[in-house]
Amino acid sequence: MQMTIIEIGKLLKLRREILKLKQEDLSELSGIGLRTIIKIENGEGNPSLDTLQKLFGVVGMDVTIQMKTT
Repeated sequence: MQMTIIEIGKLLKLRREILKLKQEDLSELSGIGLRTIIKIENGEGNPSLDTLQKLFGVVGMDVTIQMKTT
């Protein structure tokens, strides 16, 4: 399933809220800056795979990559 940055941001925010974490908590636990988290949750920016893996790891989710073959 391919997701846009907007969808990724919404999913991250939803999961964070379900876990009752503040953005500041997620920043501290993941080592990712608060501004970066805010941008991602707002569907902005171009986060690296490493950044997404750290954030999603904290909220108990995985990031997977699928390669297309032709």
